[in-house]
Amino acid sequence: MGGFSPPFFLLMFTWIQRYFQKHFGIIIVVILAAMAVPLIVVFTPSAGGIGRGGRFAQKRVVFGYNLASAEDQSRLIGDASLSIMLQMGYVGVNDEQLQQYALQRAAALHLAEQLNLPASTETEIADHIKALPIFRAEDGRFSAKHYAEFRQSLQGGSRLSEAEVSRVIADDIRADKVRNLLAGPGYVLDSDIVDQLQRVDTTWTLQLAHIDYASYAPQIEPTNDELTRFFADNTFRYQTPPRVVASYAHFPASRYQSQVSTSEDELRAVFDSMPSRFAKPKPAAANDGDTQAAALEPAGPGDFALVRSQIEALVLSEKARQLATRAASDLTLALYDAALSNDPSARQSLLATHQVEEKTLAPFTENRGPAELGNLGNVTAEAFRLNAEHFYSDAIPVQDGAVVLFWKELLPTYTPLLSEVLPQVRADYIEEQKREKFVALGRHVKAQIEARLKAGDDFAAASARAASSAGVAIETSTVPTFSLGKPPQEGSFTAFNLLENLEQGQVSDMTLSNARGTFVYAAKREVPDLSAANPRFDEIRQQLSTLTSGVGVVRTLTDLVEQELRRTEPAAN
Repeated sequence: MGGFSPPFFLLMFTWIQRYFQKHFGIIIVVILAAMAVPLIVVFTPSAGGIGRGGRFAQKRVVFGYNLASAEDQSRLIGDASLSIMLQMGYVGVNDEQLQQYALQRAAALHLAEQLNLPASTETEIADHIKALPIFRAEDGRFSAKHYAEFRQSLQGGSRLSEAEVSRVIADDIRADKVRNLLAGPGYVLDSDIVDQLQRVDTTWTLQLAHIDYASYAPQIEPTNDELTRFFADNTFRYQTPPRVVASYAHFPASRYQSQVSTSEDELRAVFDSMPSRFAKPKPAAANDGDTQAAALEPAGPGDFALVRSQIEALVLSEKARQLATRAASDLTLALYDAALSNDPSARQSLLATHQVEEKTLAPFTENRGPAELGNLGNVTAEAFRLNAEHFYSDAIPVQDGAVVLFWKELLPTYTPLLSEVLPQVRADYIEEQKREKFVALGRHVKAQIEARLKAGDDFAAASARAASSAGVAIETSTVPTFSLGKPPQEGSFTAFNLLENLEQGQVSDMTLSNARGTFVYAAKREVPDLSAANPRFDEIRQQLSTLTSGVGVVRTLTDLVEQELRRTEPAAN
């Protein structure tokens, strides 16, 4: 069936589908994981996005979804996530892009209702399913086996049911109908086709030369004046950002372990919600070389008995942690009722009543939390919200229980003297100088390689002689012939941007990445037939036409979304 694939900025990366066709089971796990927990994107009314709008407005209905409702948010984002995964085979978008697609999809479905478009038929749904990349075999055809595996994965109490999948697919079909109605003719100039055809179908045979950066060791002996100037120019590198000085009361989950229990029905329900979160134990006869693979093999729907002990430990641990968090909350309530001052001695009696002690934390920054509590981001965020007036936190769940923080002071930014950080300054200066010298070395080696190529050497010999004259070791390799439309599968070459300005027989400037400098030599470059006689000419025209018309559809839907968000924006107080 026709229509557009979401989102349009992913259209040029269809070769990724081949990877997922070989790892179909992983896709199912990803889909189930995405649907297991609602995704809520934070927003403020001024930003016009999705999120916890309850504090700003009791109700904000956008295309039939109440953005002030966590349930509606979950349905809106969850449907969009599933839509993308079904149509693309993966979710290669960030939160902002997912939010944009979700709202545009909602706008399209809203238009479908206004236009009285009929509901998707069973035949349309069946045809759509057969066209989905997620259900294709390696030969590009619909795989009944993949589809059966997918349906099987939905059994066993998962929140993602066949009915939900069918509903999302039916909505996608209606949304596609709206997009087709909105789509323009998608005009494309012949020059655009020629440019794209040359970019995608030109074949390259490359040779690479690598110089190991770590083994490059020039003699660098900085003087005191050089270090002083370097420190003055880079003082910001050595400043210590503001640090919180705090203490904490810890409620360990182990204290409450004896107070919790579970049942077979509860364990089974937890397992059925997502069996793959548990790893099957390795077979007793597994070879040492197979240990890691066996240990990481996810459980299937029939492996409950094999992983029961894991499930029980998880459930009991979580229940104990919940009791620890409740006990920590009781302490914060007692602190509030007592209205104590921020004086450790004043709260000792209260802490003793709750059977906890106050422990000191080493000062920590906002970028790196307290090491004693595992550098947890939620702990750090809470600590930096505290101050002299609000000096204790709410209960904060941590891996082994819960904690309550007590604020003492905020240390300001500290700028050290050069003498205090001299070893680090010296190391940084040497590293910077080494990098500059390495870049200069790259220019020298490139010139030497080019000279040897003109003299008749092949690339490997030219690289070896250039490296020898520069006193460094060099390693060469060949990248099999490829095009940008069909890039190397083994990932031996990733710097595709270098090819835009590289002609056959040319050597690129040295690029520094992955701890080595790399030169690229275009051993062979073959441009395809760029005339209309090339069968690919019309194919590229159709692709670009679909893309340009799709961009117009996105623009129209984006305008509708923005209008709807402005219309429903809560009034300022």
